[in-house]
Amino acid sequence: MGESRRKRQGALIRGGGEAEQPVVVDTLGGRMHVRWDSGAAATPHGQLVFFAEFLGATGVFERWVSACPLDYRSGNAPDKRDVLGTLMLGLLAGHRRYAHITALRGDAVAAQALGMNKVVSEDALRRALERIDESSSTAWMRPALMHSVREALDRPWVLDIDASIKPLYGRQEGAEIGYNPSKPMRPSHVLHTFWVGNLRLVLDVQVSSGKQHTSVHAKAALARLLDELGDKRPALVRGDSGYGNEGMLVELESRGQPYLLRMRQTANVQRLVAQQFARQDWSRPDSQGCQMVEDWLQLQGWSRKRRVVVVRQRIRGGIARERRVDGKQLKLDLAGPSVHEGERLWQYAVLVTDAKVPIEAVGQLYRDRADCENGFDELKNQWGLSGFTTQDINRCQTTARACALVYNWWSWYCRAANPTARMEAITSRPLLLAAVGRAAHSGGQTTLYLTPLHGKANILKPLIANIHAALQHVRAAAEQFKAADRWALMLRYVSDRIAPTLGPFRPPTGLPATG
Repeated sequence: MGESRRKRQGALIRGGGEAEQPVVVDTLGGRMHVRWDSGAAATPHGQLVFFAEFLGATGVFERWVSACPLDYRSGNAPDKRDVLGTLMLGLLAGHRRYAHITALRGDAVAAQALGMNKVVSEDALRRALERIDESSSTAWMRPALMHSVREALDRPWVLDIDASIKPLYGRQEGAEIGYNPSKPMRPSHVLHTFWVGNLRLVLDVQVSSGKQHTSVHAKAALARLLDELGDKRPALVRGDSGYGNEGMLVELESRGQPYLLRMRQTANVQRLVAQQFARQDWSRPDSQGCQMVEDWLQLQGWSRKRRVVVVRQRIRGGIARERRVDGKQLKLDLAGPSVHEGERLWQYAVLVTDAKVPIEAVGQLYRDRADCENGFDELKNQWGLSGFTTQDINRCQTTARACALVYNWWSWYCRAANPTARMEAITSRPLLLAAVGRAAHSGGQTTLYLTPLHGKANILKPLIANIHAALQHVRAAAEQFKAADRWALMLRYVSDRIAPTLGPFRPPTGLPATG
């Protein structure tokens, strides 16, 4: 009788009162019997344990948590390690909203790997970030972002600046109708991002209201960043037409900072272009067919003359001009190599610079900026930089910088795994993070059984071996030099291995190299 009772009790669902019966499912491949196992310690991100080892060996996660100004007085409040670990897990999983955190609540394996007690709820995360005021958040996050990159800036590098739009769909603080080419008349925030062009890493992100998209609202942040970099300042500051104005130029020139900025096509700039096209001393076409000529220009409102470079590229057909006849009928004009016999079509840009680089190199130097646009797109669409929106702009600022910080950590982790090529999140997370993991506890020891589902699972072990080699180097050096910064050791180790793949950027002539 007792044995029968124990069998019945063993068949009960944990916490429930009904016997668990297998569910019979007739699939396309045949009949399957399904049983729910809600009490198992399992995770869809099994390879997080390797990333957790990376964070633990370098000490950056502990440093970030200990510096967090979050403070509770209630005994029932969550630990700040649980709060920050939950935020990082959401960012690593590619989430964009706080509500998506619910999908992580049952992941006890990931929580254990990060030393957390539990994954907190979305409401607990929102309320915790609300307790951190603006000044405390800035004093906490900006040094963390600088620390994640600084020791890799010994070699010449380019600082790219850009403003991207974050559309909003509510009544958030700072949600104003400003420049928004993709969604006109949609309120938005503006993300002013400062970017290490060679490494595709983030130095800082400034969240502003929708109308503060111009360079004047990023000038103070850029000046502060250059001052903090000290002897690791960039060899060149590069930006699009939103930054080629007097205020930004004076700010850079006052610090002796070389720059290469694109200019807006104002009436005076167009007049300059018309004059230059008649010249016969255009440079030879470079690898992309671009020709260049330089001159000196002082626009109205400028304090002095500056060197400008006109870059032109011939358009050789494949052009479609769309227009509407009488405002209704759509008509498409297909242009050939030239509109009329003897005519040519040109695409041109005007750049202002004080860098002492040969004119033949200016076009390619600016075209390299296209790579940073890919990075901005990755941050917004694959890392949730444009997500995690709240009513107040302060929490938006905190999560934006947290997203950039986790992105930097993950980028270094992927570079340690594969020094020969950079991996975007859309490919690296399925390969280096996703795997079905099931934990078994026995004798005080935890064994994690991983089942990778990726089609290239055969290359996982060599990548993990590369990461372990980097961690072994850090541990050995830290044991020898007790006061050494373990994160700095990791950055130097990885930087030495990826240097041959970064591209042959050379500092402008006459400027001291940074490494």
